[in-house]
Amino acid sequence: MYPVIRLIKEFVKFRNAPDLGLTDTHVSTHRCWPWDIDLWMELNNGRTLTLYDLSRLPLAKRAGLIRALNDNKWGLTMAGASVRYRRRVRMFQKVEIRSRAVCWDDKFLYLEQSMWSKGEATSHILYRAAVTDKNGIVPTAKIVEAVAPGAETPDVPDWIAAWIDAEARRPWPPF
Repeated sequence: MYPVIRLIKEFVKFRNAPDLGLTDTHVSTHRCWPWDIDLWMELNNGRTLTLYDLSRLPLAKRAGLIRALNDNKWGLTMAGASVRYRRRVRMFQKVEIRSRAVCWDDKFLYLEQSMWSKGEATSHILYRAAVTDKNGIVPTAKIVEAVAPGAETPDVPDWIAAWIDAEARRPWPPF
């Protein structure tokens, strides 16, 4: 079940936080509770993605994206993700999540998030997000104009460009 109470807590916690620019970083803290763990008493990989959700949505609010979504009757969807797990997060351990939009192309926004505990990165994820309307994907130029008129389009880092290329080569439909 989706942790709606935790999501509400995040929006309440950051209700008076200053606005962020499109590529600024949102930082939040979370705790690994007993209902977040797997059989090995550590943060479940699926719940890791949910904790990333709980940090990404306040980022969207602080950057003005949620307001633009509501004003234009747009939706937000994830079109791809690549996650790297490196350190275990144990029950009751506190983590910090850093979330930011890195860049965008004509169709997609590329977001990265990292989870930190005790000064070490535990995981990192790259998302490809799309804004949609009744006609399909909304061009990012239109989104940027609605959220931050005149904002410069950042260069796509090499590692993200390589991921985009790898995703383009991936067979679809799958086996």
